[in-house]
Parts: sequence; C-alpha cells; structure tokens
Amino acid sequence: MIKQLSWKVGGQQGEGIDSAGEILSSALNRKGYHLFGYRHFSSRIKGGHSNTKIRISTEPTRSISDELDILVAFDQETIDLNAHELVQTGIILADEKFKPKVGEGITARLIAVPFTKIAQEVGLAQMKNMVAVGGSGALLGLDIEAFREVIEERFLRKGQKIVEKNMEAIARGYQFVQELMDQDFPDYKLASSDGKKRLYMIGNHAIALGALAAGVRLMAAYPITPSSEIMEYLIKKLPQFGGTVVQTEDEIAAITMVIGANYGGVRSFTASAGPGLSLMTEAIGLAGMTETPAVIIDTQRGGPSTGLPTKQEQSDVLAMLYSTHGEIPKIVIAPSTVEECFYDTIAAFNLAEKYQCPVIVLSDLALSLGKQTVEPLSYDRVQIDRGKLVDSNAELPSLENSELFKRYELTEDGVSPRVLPGKKNGLHHVTGVEHDQTGRPSEVATNRKQMMDKRLRKLANGIDFAEPVFTDSKYDEADILIVGFNSTRGTIQEAKQRLENDGLKVNHAHIRQLLPFPAEEMKREMEKAKRVLVVENNATGQLASLIKMNVGMADKVVHFGKYDGDPFKPSEIYLQCKELLVHGHV
Repeated sequence: MIKQLSWKVGGQQGEGIDSAGEILSSALNRKGYHLFGYRHFSSRIKGGHSNTKIRISTEPTRSISDELDILVAFDQETIDLNAHELVQTGIILADEKFKPKVGEGITARLIAVPFTKIAQEVGLAQMKNMVAVGGSGALLGLDIEAFREVIEERFLRKGQKIVEKNMEAIARGYQFVQELMDQDFPDYKLASSDGKKRLYMIGNHAIALGALAAGVRLMAAYPITPSSEIMEYLIKKLPQFGGTVVQTEDEIAAITMVIGANYGGVRSFTASAGPGLSLMTEAIGLAGMTETPAVIIDTQRGGPSTGLPTKQEQSDVLAMLYSTHGEIPKIVIAPSTVEECFYDTIAAFNLAEKYQCPVIVLSDLALSLGKQTVEPLSYDRVQIDRGKLVDSNAELPSLENSELFKRYELTEDGVSPRVLPGKKNGLHHVTGVEHDQTGRPSEVATNRKQMMDKRLRKLANGIDFAEPVFTDSKYDEADILIVGFNSTRGTIQEAKQRLENDGLKVNHAHIRQLLPFPAEEMKREMEKAKRVLVVENNATGQLASLIKMNVGMADKVVHFGKYDGDPFKPSEIYLQCKELLVHGHV
C-alpha cells in the first residue's frame, strides 16, 4: 500500500472528464484523503484536449505532483500529450475503442478497457467516464460503495434508476480491471486515511463563501473565465440571505453598480479577470476620488487581450497596482491558499470600509479553479468593521445657511466620517472632479493639495492586514530565499523541503499584501539570504520589479518566470534553485 499517488484523466472536452475527476476525488475526500487537483481545459465549450490531474495523499498536500502514476485516456491524444509524465511502473487505462498505443520510451503498462462498450451495455455510451472511475477505484483498492453517496448526490434528482445505472457502470469497470490484476501488477492500493471530514473546494467558492460571511448583499458582474464560479455560486446562495446577483451588460456597468450600492450602504462587489479589470479602470479611479468602498476580485489568466483564457498566469500585478489614471489610495491583497481566499475576502470588505477606498483581491487561475482539501473554516474569526460609518441612530449637528455635511473632512488619518443617503443633516455633494470637504467642486490649488494629501494619508502608515508576508524562514544566513505570491505557495514549500534534504539552507517568503507594499518585512527576509529567487508565472518579472523598486538589493534578485500556461511543478523550482546556487544564474 502506498501513501501518495497522482491520477489523471484526459480526453476531448465534453466527454465527462471533469465529472470523472470530481466523482473519484469526492469519494476519496469523504474517506479522509488529502487531495490537490488541477484542470487543464480548452477555451471552448466542446472539443479540444482536456485533463484533470489529482494528487492523492494520506498527508496534507499543497501542490500538483511532478510525475504521474495512473493515466485514464479516452483518446490517443491524451496518451501522446501526457504519457511522458508517467513513472516507469505507471498504468494507462485506455478505451479500447480507439486502439490505444504508446510511443517509444514509455514503460508504463497499457491496459485497454472497453469503456465505451461497457457503458453501452449498461445503457448509455456517455457513462464511459463512470466505467473509468470504477476501473480507477479497483487500482486504488477502494470499495465500490465509496462512490454511492457521491453518485446519489449528483444524480438522484434525475431518479433512482439513473443512480443505479451509474453505479452499475462503476461496478462493471471495477470488475473488469480487478480481474486483470495479477501478482506482477504495480501496487497502487492506497494506505488507510485518517477518515476525518474536511472540505474539498476551489478558491472561487471560498471567495464566494467569504463574501457571504462578510455580509455582501449584491454582486454585479459579467461572466468571464476564470472568475465565473464566484457568480454562479452566489446566484444560488445570495438570495437565501436577502441578496441578489446582477449579470450586467459589461464590466463597466458592473463596477459602477458596485460603487453605487456601496455608496448606499450595501456591501457589494464584483469579480472578473484581466480583460474585465481593464474596462473597470476609470471607475476604480472614481471610487478612489469619491472615497467609496469597493471590492474587486481579479482572477488572473493568460494575456494579453483574450490571450489564454483557461490557462495559468500571474501577469496582472503591475496593472492592478498602477493602471488607474491619477493617484488614489488603493489596496491589493493576494491570498495563497483556498483558506486564505475565504478569510482575505472578508478582510477586503473591512479594509474597503475602514479606509474608504477600492480593494482588489488578486487571485490566479490555479488558485481560483484548483480544487483541494481544506480544513474546516473558523467562523469565529469573522468580524465586521464598517469603519467611520456614522451610526444610523446618531444625531448630526444641524446644517445652517445652506451648509453641507463635511463628507470629505480633513482628518489626521485621512479617513472622514461617512454617512448613508437620507441621513438627517448628512447632505453632501458627490462628484468625480476635485472637490472641497463638503464635496463641492473646487479647482483651488491649496484645496487640491490638501485633498490629495488627505486621501493619500489613509495608507501612508500601512494598513491593518494580518499577514502582509507569509514566511517560513528558520535560517539567519540562508543560501537562498524563494519568493512568490498566489498559487505557487505549496509548490515552493515542496521544492524548499527537497533542497533542505540536500543540505541547503532555504527560506521562503510569500507576499500577500502587494499594495501598500510590505517593504520592511521583505527587507528583513532578503537581508538574511545570499540570493533571492522570485518565482512568478509571467515573462517580465513583475513581482521581481516590484521588490527591486520598494526594497532594493537588485543584485540579489533573480527572476524565474514561467508563462506557457501551465503552473509550476516542484521539480522546476528545485532545479532552478540548484542552477542558481551552482552557476549563479537561471
């Protein structure tokens, strides 16, 4: 029995690839195994190669694996594109329908299984993915009944007959593969798990759940990969809490609707990807100028333009920080785990209201769509902070002689008292042009400087964010410091462990607050290392440039970029660190 393995299923998009991975992994999750999954899918509704890779372990795992133990193939292309990942003793379960074959140098054992034929005998060719799930279950030593609860939840609404047909397909696939297993067969039976109940979710669902916990009552958005699951989740859930989701005609309408709702006192937000954020840029400036709270989720994907809509990239960093014309206070935070997606989303709404400014939560495709084991969330940690919002029961001083409420009052910390529309004696003007303390337009030079300084004072002394930088730095004199952000955290941690097993002193810093940039925290970490390797999914080294600009020590900083659409593997980071330490470059 083994404690960890990697399983992948592939075929043409629309063949039930996702369903096969979802059902197998959900059954394993309910038995207490730790899982980390990643979907490689095409940017079309049907057709094009798609695969789902799942790492299964009896211990916590936070990264996709370098290698592959079991490959389930519904077409020859899946074997051609993925067989090179297989270990020497790997197994390929392939549909006999396409007469599968392996190329030169592949030592994995090929087993032709009549997926389609069995499915047709059961009653429906589309159930070939369930036959494949059953065959995989046999390899892993799972009991067939482990799938029943998952199948019932997924198909019972279609009737008990459909449930039984799917279970029959699983059983037939299980039996076929089990009968082939002999004493020379590779042992892929899983060791027992701890049996504990844990969540199994994608980052987008954690973001949506965080928004609910934060008290959101409106989401306005336009669907776009890879953020759409946030919207789809809340379409079902938000009405249960008295809220609603509005699918707008475009991203400009979405962000302006969010600004209006927040001005009215309703916690609201939008979610999009790079192209959508480009359209929102002007309105984000409006939120900054009018000092209106606004939370925006950016799930990064491959660019520019339409780019690689369904592939991993981290190339929106500088755009999120600096794209707004003019200068406004803005906060950008970047969760690095699914748990942080939940907690950081809650924090974003508190920060937006506390500092009365736009807050961008920066994610990436691998984090937003990668499904993984999550320990139970702590709802006791949820706190709501509405900042300087004037209590609805509080009385404001009377306004005399056509005076207006000083909504933009000059204060020491730059944050002014905020009132909701309709508040007695809270009447004020709101405009996107420069204005005085009551909101009336003003182009007086002294006023302009005062108001700019006031707005920028909000973030001048940092912000109240719990963990600007995650650190795993036990060495005061490290050979190398690995730096990353978003989804690379678990991959870096695994590479770090391998390097330490080789006797190297390796520290890790993961930046979670990009603006205001945590310069002092990063300076302390960088001073302890001989070299700094910045790992990021982009070509131009945006995070590395940000570090050099805010911290310095440019001679120590080396950028390691990957921008082919795939996430990093632990081995890639491990080898680059070795190369840097031996030859001084990557």
